[in-house]
Amino acid sequence: MNIVGLTGGIGSGKSAAADIFFSLGVGVIDTDRIAHQLTSDGGIANHSIGKAFGAEMLESTGGMARSKMRSLVFNDPIARRKLESILHPLIRDAVNAQISALATNMPYAVLMIPLLFERMTFRQLIWRTLTVDCAISTQISRVATRSNLATDEINRIIQAQAPRQIRLQLADDVVHNQAGLEQLRTQVEALHQRYAMAPPKISS
Repeated sequence: MNIVGLTGGIGSGKSAAADIFFSLGVGVIDTDRIAHQLTSDGGIANHSIGKAFGAEMLESTGGMARSKMRSLVFNDPIARRKLESILHPLIRDAVNAQISALATNMPYAVLMIPLLFERMTFRQLIWRTLTVDCAISTQISRVATRSNLATDEINRIIQAQAPRQIRLQLADDVVHNQAGLEQLRTQVEALHQRYAMAPPKISS
């Protein structure tokens, strides 16, 4: 089965693109959702997070204190790498399990990875990379609308991600999400036709 690595900056519309692929019958694996499950109440990453960062980074219910952790890791690269060293092996195991569980007759699946170009964790799985792109001002507006984050915090998150131009240069395919969902759907449907007809990737 071919794996398409779907990425893009915060607020670019990765989830919207993934939803369209899913509506077309494509298996979608979301690494952000996996990370959320690992760090929610009862998540298996929480014990290690508490040991590494202290009890103040856990909620009283046992889950990770997300706002505190977000503030820490986007201001402290060492803390960010420490958190990634806990989460990435667990996410990788979950991704492999979900890929194995997908229907074997699917020609391809989509693996949504926000930091696809920043980290090499999943690159060996990827057949093609797909970036969802929009203007940075649009990213900021969308994130501000859907969350309680201040503009300076959104900018810190954007700066911690690969620059927009780098994503555009590295991606095999690009869809533009500046003009609304219908334009996005048209582009995703065209890519779906290409991906579904492609021969399977030959493992090296």
